[in-house]
Amino acid sequence: MRARRVPGVEARAGKFPGPSLIPALNAIQARLGWLPREELEELAREARRPRYEIEGLVSFYPHFRTSPPPAVALHACHDLPCFLRGGEERIAELRERFGEGGRDNPGDVELVEVSCLGRCDVAPAVAVNERPAALSDVDDLVAAARAGGVGDAPARERDEPWPNDPYPAGTGVAQRYATLRALRDGEVDAATVIATLKDSGLRGMGGAGFPTGQKWDLVRGAQPGSTKYVICNADESEPGTFKDRQILATQPHLVLEGLLVAMEVVDAQEGWVFIRHEYGPEEHVLRAEIDALRAAGLVGPGRQVDVFVSPGGYILGEETALLECMEGHRGEPRNKPPFPGNYGLHGRPTLINSVETFADVPVIVQRGAQWWADQGLGDSVGWKFFAVSGHVERPDVYCVPMGTTVGALIELAGGVSEGRALGAVQPGGASSNFIGPERLGTALDFGSAAEAGTMLGSGALVVLAEGSDLLAASTNVLRFFRNESCGKCVPCRVGSTKAHELLAGRSELDDDERAQILRLEEAMRKTSICGLGQVALGPVVSVLGLDKGGAAARDHPKPGGEPAQPDR
Repeated sequence: MRARRVPGVEARAGKFPGPSLIPALNAIQARLGWLPREELEELAREARRPRYEIEGLVSFYPHFRTSPPPAVALHACHDLPCFLRGGEERIAELRERFGEGGRDNPGDVELVEVSCLGRCDVAPAVAVNERPAALSDVDDLVAAARAGGVGDAPARERDEPWPNDPYPAGTGVAQRYATLRALRDGEVDAATVIATLKDSGLRGMGGAGFPTGQKWDLVRGAQPGSTKYVICNADESEPGTFKDRQILATQPHLVLEGLLVAMEVVDAQEGWVFIRHEYGPEEHVLRAEIDALRAAGLVGPGRQVDVFVSPGGYILGEETALLECMEGHRGEPRNKPPFPGNYGLHGRPTLINSVETFADVPVIVQRGAQWWADQGLGDSVGWKFFAVSGHVERPDVYCVPMGTTVGALIELAGGVSEGRALGAVQPGGASSNFIGPERLGTALDFGSAAEAGTMLGSGALVVLAEGSDLLAASTNVLRFFRNESCGKCVPCRVGSTKAHELLAGRSELDDDERAQILRLEEAMRKTSICGLGQVALGPVVSVLGLDKGGAAARDHPKPGGEPAQPDR
């Protein structure tokens, strides 16, 4: 049964925004900590929706609980950046202390291994009652949870503004949003904005790299006069990727201005920031900025902006799965075409871009296409945010000119930790192929990364020191994709499981096993519905290629810029 907007339905916590029942379920869980049966029955009555529809949502999304939570819910990340920083050993120690029957667990702690928490800069990362933290904070947070609550974590601030911010540090709403005001005051028109974005060479920074100006132009011309939507995809959930989190924390004004400018340009009535539930501190920053925009009269009737909190699942970074979620369905990718620009949210033209893409728009429109192009190195254009993690001295988010080399970015992050030599790099997040130390001179841009047999992807550079078990590392990545598969298509669901069964616990393969992995990778890459299944085995194949001089990484490039979290 297709869900539809139900005006007037209220959860006990108050009216929920959005076109689906998911915000109502989020509200119930926020109030009670879980979803009791009687609450679901009441919601079904109020919304006049069948229980099976609600149960289908609850069973699909991992954030929803159907049993009361313990006093202390301790979640420990086990994905690649945490794995590289001793995550397995730290989780073993946590199990001795806080696992069932552990010496520090009288029965009030639930210890669960989870997928990436988006805190790779403090790896190994944990969350206690959904408050993200470094492992060193566990004891204090467990004590606080037992005493009544862990409180809200603050969003991380920066001492220096990023170079893509055209506004002086410390200015407020009244001094910012100059691009939006100029557009609304008629000082610049929509056609000029689109032309500037096209001339600048800005491409989508969420993974696929589709030209931004072209995308905006397509949505602007789709179904004139109809209802349209603009969505900021802030659901980055790929191991090693946390740049959007930091942009949201420090540049909410740029993200929202880019989104509001897009709404004006394509004539959209509603704008949404779709954010992962693990980004609670950043959600608070966003909501405060939206409140300030309402108070200043920049958001209101005719141009509404709100936040939609994801109920969990990496697959929701895929744009059509995201739309399914917002409509109140299970987050399974749609077959394409049609694409969201023509048939998106509720069947209406919908523009979807990433956090970083929207944040780049104000400065490009203000300073011009040529200024943006001049910021890049060589033939590259603009600035690029990278999350750097793994075996580096200073894991963090770095904003550098597009075209900066792999080696230069690693040096900016303090070099390989403990003075070790470089073993391998994943330059574009978990879905990108590994490259070897001979590729340190590779420029970090779309074309150069592709020529090196990998991709720029989500802007996440994960560094592995010499001596690292590369097959174990790539198997760790494969486990993430296997766990996060929505299960809709057989190649992804079955192929990732079979491959992981073959690879788990192995440090090397014989020729027959290598051939089997290559066959599975080809089948998944060519037949999976979305980018998750298409790239799931790519990192493993690239590691097998590094073992043989790098041939596999070059012979098995990923198809057409189709990462697991596309940003078309």
